[in-house]
Amino acid sequence: MRNACILASLLWVACGDDGDPAVDMAVAIDAGPPPPPSEIGPEERPASVRLPGEYDSSGNYPIVMVLHGNGASGLIQGAYFGIPRLARDMEFIAILPDGTLSDDGTPYWNATDVYIGRAVDPADDVAYLTGLIDEALATYAADPERVYLLGHSNGGFMSYRLACDASETFAGLVSLAGSTWNDPADCGDPAEPVSVLQIHGTMDDSIRYEGGDFRDGAHPSARETVERFADRSGCDDTWTDGEPVDFVTMVDGAETLVESRSTGCTEGTDYQLWTIVDGTHIPTLSDGATQRALEWLLAR
Repeated sequence: MRNACILASLLWVACGDDGDPAVDMAVAIDAGPPPPPSEIGPEERPASVRLPGEYDSSGNYPIVMVLHGNGASGLIQGAYFGIPRLARDMEFIAILPDGTLSDDGTPYWNATDVYIGRAVDPADDVAYLTGLIDEALATYAADPERVYLLGHSNGGFMSYRLACDASETFAGLVSLAGSTWNDPADCGDPAEPVSVLQIHGTMDDSIRYEGGDFRDGAHPSARETVERFADRSGCDDTWTDGEPVDFVTMVDGAETLVESRSTGCTEGTDYQLWTIVDGTHIPTLSDGATQRALEWLLAR
């Protein structure tokens, strides 16, 4: 009898008049929770977000923040790396922010030596990007212990800037054709070790593999960049060769040499250099290239 009364009550609610609060409540329950937002950040500077294909609000997903190169955008960089599909298939939350305009009108990150302060009123991008991470952790079903950076060129420089200034926020980074401060002292004393994968082409004529000058500043070599962060993690000096990988299409075969400094490091950290032999500054990536880099990153 009690079940019959409940059923009768539900039927009455379903047939109620327009504007009946009971009807509105029933519709809201049927509709379920609202979908998670596709943007976060301040109104004047939002960042796009891409979610796993089967996003579950009770999940515990990693976050990958993708940082674009000079003159690009979050969406362009995301397309270059294939992030929308990878976020869906590999089940991570991707944040795709945009830099601010430099003095020549191109979007950039206020990062390290060769990019810092390239505007009349340079943005505090460390504060902006860590603020996005804080908002993402409060908004989505994300794991604060698995927050990562993936940057290209200027975005790689910005990734290293964050690894220096906000190391407690990020577990690891992948930099393609980026670098760090030229003077190690400018990195300060990071609170936590951050795992690093530096990917760099030997024929990069912008951010040179062997280090050098660019714009109004200078940067260390790809190897020295990795060594500095490995040293901070307490790794020993031994480089170990791994299996070469096929990372770009412009060179036949497995053209990318893999080297690691992984012994004696702080637990959970790893440091690798992937050298793209004859690779350029904006290489055409092979199928599976970004996924391979992300697999390394998400394992940290």
